Amino acid sequence: MIPTDAQLAEAAAALGRALLARNLRVATAESCTGGWIAKALTDVSGSSQWFEGGLVAYSNSAKSSLLGVPAGVIAAHGAVSEPVVRAMAEGARARLGAALAVAVSGIAGPDGGTPDKPVGTVWLAWANGRQTTAAREIFAGDREAVRRQTVAFALRRLIELAEAR
Repeated sequence: MIPTDAQLAEAAAALGRALLARNLRVATAESCTGGWIAKALTDVSGSSQWFEGGLVAYSNSAKSSLLGVPAGVIAAHGAVSEPVVRAMAEGARARLGAALAVAVSGIAGPDGGTPDKPVGTVWLAWANGRQTTAAREIFAGDREAVRRQTVAFALRRLIELAEAR
């Protein structure tokens, strides 16, 4: 199911409530979503109390320079990979000084897919300072559908992490 704008807004608001209740702040590191996660968060009134900031690191060089992802890791695994999103999430959390961070990198399409990484493949990672977890998803649909599902998935896991603190 493709999440609606209203569903994304509710997820962002729920995350904000969870973060605010625990006095936590969140940061984002985005590639394929182009800042959509940060947009969803900053659409919530009062988000400055719990949203630290976000970085859109679309190119490989931006992933390295802005988030500290080693170029060798990108060269070895590709930008859409577990090692890269883990490094992106950890870099965003450390560089922006947030308790939690999410990172996403994927192939939203309509082109760019390969047999190993078809269109719709997205790697996501969440860092909380104690551990970094990652997930690989393959979302169906057009470019917007893939990106929209990525935002929703990222927010759901952030809510879980915030509520567990």
